[in-house]
Amino acid sequence: MRSECGPLKAGRKSKALSLFIISDGTGETAERLVRSALIQFDEPFVRLIKRPRVRTPQRVRAVIAEAARQQALVLHTLVSNDLRLVLLDAARTAGVDAMDLMGPLLERFAFRLNLTPMEKPGLFRKLNEAKLRVIEAVDFAFHHDDGRNPDDLRKAEIVLVGVSRTMKTPTMLFLAYRGWFAANVPLMKEIPPPRQLTRLPAERVFWLDIAPTRLLEWREARIRSLNLPIEGYATLRYIQQEQVCVSALCRSNQWRRVDVTGKSVEEVAREILHLHASSAGSTAVEKSRG
Repeated sequence: MRSECGPLKAGRKSKALSLFIISDGTGETAERLVRSALIQFDEPFVRLIKRPRVRTPQRVRAVIAEAARQQALVLHTLVSNDLRLVLLDAARTAGVDAMDLMGPLLERFAFRLNLTPMEKPGLFRKLNEAKLRVIEAVDFAFHHDDGRNPDDLRKAEIVLVGVSRTMKTPTMLFLAYRGWFAANVPLMKEIPPPRQLTRLPAERVFWLDIAPTRLLEWREARIRSLNLPIEGYATLRYIQQEQVCVSALCRSNQWRRVDVTGKSVEEVAREILHLHASSAGSTAVEKSRG
């Protein structure tokens, strides 16, 4: 078997067959099925011709006319019921042998699930792209946690900053699992932030802030879990001084503040996405649907 542009290996006993794959998407689903079926035959002589993104009645009729001129077999995966009816009518009129690969499956699912199919082409491809993006976003997050690899911060869509124990890492991962390229950078009063951070557009950077007393509780719990003495880092005086310094830094850079006091990771992430979307002039949506 070959594609329209590839070499053809002819079998001695095989009849020549032109095979059209018509799809309102990429046609990859039907092509995989065709190749899986043809592998069961010994050196089939097949010319495989894909016609993707066929989404209008006029285009359907034009492709059927093309198939008729080549006396081809047509396999189609059109998700639109209206287009399937147009193709069926055009194929009958032109005497083209056409097989519907998608319609019977959709009809059976609709009956058994008691649901109506959306009839939107390309959903499977979009789902795969979304899953791939999530994988890349999570990998990016793990490599940009806690200020690591600052040279790559320009690639981040969202950067979370704040003092220690302000939910930066869990919020970053929550966003990553929804397809956002996120990073986080800790801020400390003794150490200036990386220059790559201050060079970012302000609308990408979000300052996670928290009530001092609540932060004290979290730090004390952290110290106890590590069986370390409570000093400096986990005292209210140190926390208040640290927050004053960090507040001045964040305000001077016009980074937007998100108060995480008493909020869940999901609530914090949704607030960040709302602010992010408002700066872009669009509606806040999560990128991943899967």
